[in-house]
Amino acid sequence: MTSVAIFDRDGTIIDVVRDEETGFVGVAFHPRQLRLLKDAVAGMRRFQEAGFKIAMATNQPAPAKGQFSRAAVEATNRALVELLAEQGVRVEHVAVCMHHPDGGEGGDPSLVGPCACRKPKPGLVTDTLAALGADAAASWMIGDSPGDVTAGRAAGVKAALVFDTKRCELCPLRGGAPGTPDASGPTLLAIANAVLGPSQP
Repeated sequence: MTSVAIFDRDGTIIDVVRDEETGFVGVAFHPRQLRLLKDAVAGMRRFQEAGFKIAMATNQPAPAKGQFSRAAVEATNRALVELLAEQGVRVEHVAVCMHHPDGGEGGDPSLVGPCACRKPKPGLVTDTLAALGADAAASWMIGDSPGDVTAGRAAGVKAALVFDTKRCELCPLRGGAPGTPDASGPTLLAIANAVLGPSQP
């Protein structure tokens, strides 16, 4: 039985990007903007050491909205996978939704409109399970948004919510309360400990 731990990207593995002058909070679109969150690697390693395959599932609608290119998203994701590999975490699958229902000026029209993959829909999760031959009942979706929890539940996996109110700039934009995840904590290590039990000294 193959189990997979599927992680959201922004706000879960890496920090959001802040512009100190404008106060804008966004997502990384260049490798130099990657900043691993505290205990993210330690938490991912715990799942890996427990026998889980590691995957990432992320909404990245910027190409549809005309904010930056597909190539920028792909390069940033590749750089993150390489950065995690340097830290001993092997990401075996990356699932990305670049669609957006409304798009934006200069956006890629092929990415504008409804889709089955944009979380909270389950497409990214079900595609990951299929790609890795994983058992949904033994797998987890872990993210910082209620949409991650909803997507996981809809795909038949357990769901965990990273919810650190001390760095919750995006909380008002998340579309509601955290809901009822199967596990929650302020960091990925806290979630790993909740799911797997405390690490042994």
